[in-house]
Amino acid sequence: MKPRLLVLVAAACTLAVPVLADNAMPYAGQQTRQIKALSDEDISALLRGEGMGFAKAAELNGYPGPAHVLTLAQQLKLTETQRQQVQAIFNRMDAAAKPLGAELVEHERLLDQLFAKGEITPERLAAETAAIGSLEGHLRSVHLAAHLETRALLSADQIALYEQLRGYGDLVSPMHHHHG
Repeated sequence: MKPRLLVLVAAACTLAVPVLADNAMPYAGQQTRQIKALSDEDISALLRGEGMGFAKAAELNGYPGPAHVLTLAQQLKLTETQRQQVQAIFNRMDAAAKPLGAELVEHERLLDQLFAKGEITPERLAAETAAIGSLEGHLRSVHLAAHLETRALLSADQIALYEQLRGYGDLVSPMHHHHG
C-alpha cells in the first residue's frame, strides 16, 4: 500500500510542476527591459501622448475620443466646424499628454534605477510612487476631459453611429429607442 501511495504522490508532483512553473514565472524575460515596469510599447505610447486605456471609462460609456472621431469623420458626417473643433480638442489633449507621458517615463526610469542600484529608501520610494500616481491621474484626466469635450460637439445620432462603428453594444443604440 505504501509504495503505491508514494508513486501516486510522485506522479501528482510531476504533473503539478509545469503548471507551477508557468504561474511562478509570469515576468520571465522582462528582466531585460530598460524600465522593468514598462514594455517598449508602453514607453512609446506614453511618449506619443496616447491614452493606453486611460479613457476606457469614457470611451465605453458613450463619450467618443477625438482621435477616433477624426478617423471616422466621413462616416459620422462631421460638419467642417465639428471637424475643426474636434481637431482642436485633439491638439490640446496631445500637447498636454506628451510632456506628462515623458515625465511619467522618467519617474519610472528613476524608480527602476534606484532599485537596480540598491539605492532605494522608504522615503525615495514614497516620493517616486506618489509622483507616478499623480502623473498617471493627471494624464488620465487629460484624456477623459477630451472625450467629455468631444461628446458635447456631437449629435445623439453621431454618438450612436460612432458606437456602432467602433463595435460597442447593440446595432440599435438605447438613444434610438422611441418612447410612447
